[in-house]
Amino acid sequence: MNDTKTIVKVGIADLNLVTAPDIIRTSGLGSCVGVVIYDPTKKVAGLSHVLLPDSKLAKQANFNTYKFADTAVPILIDKLLKRGARKYALKAKIAGGAQMFNFTSTSDIMRIGARNIEAVQLVLKENQIPILSSDVAGNVGRTIEFDPSTSMLKIRKVNKDEFYI
Repeated sequence: MNDTKTIVKVGIADLNLVTAPDIIRTSGLGSCVGVVIYDPTKKVAGLSHVLLPDSKLAKQANFNTYKFADTAVPILIDKLLKRGARKYALKAKIAGGAQMFNFTSTSDIMRIGARNIEAVQLVLKENQIPILSSDVAGNVGRTIEFDPSTSMLKIRKVNKDEFYI
């Protein structure tokens, strides 16, 4: 049994998968939402760093599908199933979606964090994947790290203590 843990990093508008004992991490979650989907028995997990809520906002024809909640989350689910996860067993944890700047305008365009949270929740609901826990909204950035061997999501907020959900 190999006890060496590799930390797989996921960049902004990117996604990746790990199998225990490896850990998956993303940092720089401001208005972005980190979506962790995992099969607790198979100990396989995927993490998507969602930048924007809706791919219909993309101006170019060949856009980065990992950038948007409505395209990245289904891709992540598909990759997990190909890695051996079972659709009925999938669970989710989400974090991020902060309102990083105060705007006097109440325009919906400026509510990227809230819109990202709503979009991620909708796609997970459409795919019948329950969100077991979340740490969303607020106004501070986060770094998250998921360990598929424990199904725990470690959250580190700027200038705050780490905690697990």
